[in-house]
Amino acid sequence: MKQLGLDTQSFEKLRTRQCVYVDKTEDICRMITSGRVYFLSRPRRFGKSLLVSTLEAIFKGKKALFEGTYIYDKREWEEYPVIKIDWTGINHSTPEKMEESLALYLSNIADNYQITLRSKSAVDYFRDLIEALRKKTGKNVVILIDEYDKPVTAHLSDPHLEPVKTAMHSFYQIMKGSDEYLQFIFLTGVSKFSGLSIFSALNSPQDITLREEYATICGYTQEELESNFSEYIDSAAERLKMTREYLLDRIRYWYNGYTWDGKTAIYNPLSTMKFFQIRHFANYWFNTGTPTFLMNIIQRRNSVDTVLYPLVVDESVFDEYDPANISEIPLLFQTGYLTIKKMELTPEGLAEYTLGVPNMEVNKSLLTHLLKAFGKYPDGRYIDELRKTMQQQITGCDESGFANSLEMMIATVPYDLHIPHEHYYHSLMLIWMRLLGFRVRAEEHNNLRSSDTVWEQPGLTVIAEVKFSVEKAPAKKYPAPKSIDTLLNEAINQIHERRYCNKYPGKVLLLGIAFSGKQPGCKMELVCRETEESCTS
Repeated sequence: MKQLGLDTQSFEKLRTRQCVYVDKTEDICRMITSGRVYFLSRPRRFGKSLLVSTLEAIFKGKKALFEGTYIYDKREWEEYPVIKIDWTGINHSTPEKMEESLALYLSNIADNYQITLRSKSAVDYFRDLIEALRKKTGKNVVILIDEYDKPVTAHLSDPHLEPVKTAMHSFYQIMKGSDEYLQFIFLTGVSKFSGLSIFSALNSPQDITLREEYATICGYTQEELESNFSEYIDSAAERLKMTREYLLDRIRYWYNGYTWDGKTAIYNPLSTMKFFQIRHFANYWFNTGTPTFLMNIIQRRNSVDTVLYPLVVDESVFDEYDPANISEIPLLFQTGYLTIKKMELTPEGLAEYTLGVPNMEVNKSLLTHLLKAFGKYPDGRYIDELRKTMQQQITGCDESGFANSLEMMIATVPYDLHIPHEHYYHSLMLIWMRLLGFRVRAEEHNNLRSSDTVWEQPGLTVIAEVKFSVEKAPAKKYPAPKSIDTLLNEAINQIHERRYCNKYPGKVLLLGIAFSGKQPGCKMELVCRETEESCTS
């Protein structure tokens, strides 16, 4: 079997070491022959750096590396001078260190082309390097910038944000002033920030993030997975004692589901290769790092609804935005926690997008991060143990045990994160039940009203109603406090009165959950829908 290229993002190394390469050069060929300034947003570890490296090899004229790929005989191979900037390799911890590190980075590129520059700043270095390369080679310059927004996302919540933005604005502005010397510009990143001269001044770059013809330029389609990793699929099926068809279904469930056009589902390349390497299912994406700033925003705004419910948004959500006034919805999309589940046109011809979590791996990663953010859980083992316990308590109708587990869960929520509102506890319960392994549908509607939550697993449907009351009413804005028993009876009676369970056959567990302050309680009633009689109470 060919090697898996997990340890390199270099196209040249992948090819010379005979690693698996999923050919994306048809998409690349289309791009470089139909325009010259592009921007692409994709989540972290989704193949952006390999794409940039592939473009570098193409523009440096390394035809031999492309033998057997689509682009090999589709272009006149010509060598251009290339400036490739990877912001992950530049120190941007402070504006001063960023200036120094960027100047050194550009100086090394100049040395590689045997060019001597005596510039005084990184901005001057960039401008002078472009002009010197054009003069020395007689050809226009190709600029490839990977993770262009890295310094900004690293400083979203600290005092360095504004000076870093100002420095990057000046730096990127050089490309507009040097347009006559430039052949091609390609930038990747996670977020589409305003104020950096990329979208407002840089020769109107084409944002191909949501363009249908580039929906598969990063990641793997189903066909690409099965054709390029066939031997790895067979090996994993043998190791896990599964049929090939069943294994493919499980791989799809765990790692597929990203779309940028609402049509073509894409696999996360890192997670897929990690699975083929280790040959068991796990949350590999979680270990690649999660943007702390994103979890902080969700925690601060108590906005877990943005990931617990399907979202319908218009195209303006994906436009550029001010990093100092950031919204969690585009960030969740751009970092890969949400993806486009469906795209439809309104009667007016405007695009409307339904966003949702891509797959099981991202769901586990997201919910685990949220639980840690909201509850300060010490590690994943604590979550796993409590999850198994609560799963058994639900299926066994163990009221007192489940109430004790709820108390353990709430005890981990720090006082400063506690919000005395029913919606807050409803959100916490949704997060927990998803981690318990139930298929959760929030605000499930029948012909009368909507229940809080419906959880499903084979052989059992759980209809939950969450009630909350302050333990002591501190002001007139709160209603009079209610006891746990009163709240639980209200919850179960509401499920009966509004006939929430009528549409579900088989065994249905009616679950009332109540919080009086931070004191939890629960009441369970198991109903057999075949006979419409109570099985237990």
